[in-house]
Amino acid sequence: MVKLSDVNSKLIKAHYAVRGKIVIRAQELEEQGKKIIYCNIGNPQALKQRPLTFVRQVLSLLEYPALMDDAAAVKAFPADAVRRARMILEKNPNGMGAYTQSAGIPFIRKAVADFIACRDGMAADPNRILLTDGASKGVQAALTLLLNKPTDGVMIPIPQYPLYSATLELYGARQVNYFLDEANRWELNEAELERSLAEAKKNGVTTVALAVINPGNPTGAVLSKKNIGMVIRFAKKHNLAILADEVYQENVYAEGLQFYSFAKVMHELGEKDVTLFSFHSVSKGFLGECGHRGGYLEIRNMPDDVYAEMIKLQSIGLCSNTDGQLVTYLMVQPPAPGDESHELYEAEKAAILGDLKEKAGILGRGLNEIEGMKANIPEGAMYAFVKFDLPHPKGTDPAAMSPDERHKYEAARDAKYCLRLLEGTGICVVPGSGFGQAPGTLHFRTTFLPPKDDILVLVEKMKKFHAAYVEKLKEN
Repeated sequence: MVKLSDVNSKLIKAHYAVRGKIVIRAQELEEQGKKIIYCNIGNPQALKQRPLTFVRQVLSLLEYPALMDDAAAVKAFPADAVRRARMILEKNPNGMGAYTQSAGIPFIRKAVADFIACRDGMAADPNRILLTDGASKGVQAALTLLLNKPTDGVMIPIPQYPLYSATLELYGARQVNYFLDEANRWELNEAELERSLAEAKKNGVTTVALAVINPGNPTGAVLSKKNIGMVIRFAKKHNLAILADEVYQENVYAEGLQFYSFAKVMHELGEKDVTLFSFHSVSKGFLGECGHRGGYLEIRNMPDDVYAEMIKLQSIGLCSNTDGQLVTYLMVQPPAPGDESHELYEAEKAAILGDLKEKAGILGRGLNEIEGMKANIPEGAMYAFVKFDLPHPKGTDPAAMSPDERHKYEAARDAKYCLRLLEGTGICVVPGSGFGQAPGTLHFRTTFLPPKDDILVLVEKMKKFHAAYVEKLKEN
């Protein structure tokens, strides 16, 4: 029998906070009949977001093509959905149950290249695009390629999405933290990047890449074009590859802001020496098709012999799932003006994004009205990273603690707060320590994906809970 002592120590050390102990406790309480408002993970359709009609119509026809041979049955589908399904089957005659090419179905890779070219106003190479089981698999593939020695490290933002820290732990590599500037809309700060890199070098780490999440998870921030340009110049200066996690590119809500891809800014700078890995996914945006596990990885500025190793890596896993590849295709090639499905598609898209924008404002403004709580109103993505203050127990002086002791102390405090919040209100959020946070601060991450009525309830419950929790700590 395999014992815990036999398990890979790297796996034991890895943590993934968004599905951790607090979520397990939430599920236990739900089984006992308590209503839970799940704000722990970006899983839109689990929180009552309806799937896009066109996507599911085309998938239905592809999974059961016999429908298209039944004159009565096919009338239930718009003509353009039927045309699209027939075209896909012509280009992929092996059907949904067969393996595809390791890099992905060629016509879909071409469609992704066209999508990027339309988005950014520049050419994209289909032969530098890989279709993946969600963005996570693309990130892991890039890290597999880049990490060569135990002393190799990757710069990751703090706060970060725990995919990065967990994967680095599993791969036996080094995590190089750089802190985002909370006081400046969570942008990257060049002096902080230099500090982080220098400290890593001092500790014997060879830093090979820099990861950036834009729009931000968990911060909800949207990076400016100027800030992205700074990051690219920094990467060139220090010979770093860039991992651009851009899965929330459709989720921009703040007036006057827009999404700029790293590829576009790099092209405008004329930069051809920095290797760029860009990731996108069907799980976010307005599709919310998390369960279909689709996405793509675009690579720029990589020699052919190195790219061949990426293809080999993909072939080891055979291919990404066919359904996910097709949903990726439908994401980048939606119904066009004049198609029968276009009007409904655009209406569903606008409704989803409009609802998210409204809920981002409700959540941000509501939490900022709570004494001792501060949140940047989310500019994009699906999250807010909320700072909160708690009094210290009598006789406790964090300044007298070692950095490791203080980290454990603060992690225990925000974890306990989130657990008590769950048990007292049914609100399930994730402690800030699961994403990383500046020393001396406490945060939690919440989504604004639940229905609007639940978000309004969340704000009211949070207000009452926080005041009561702080008062109780003062009494002790």
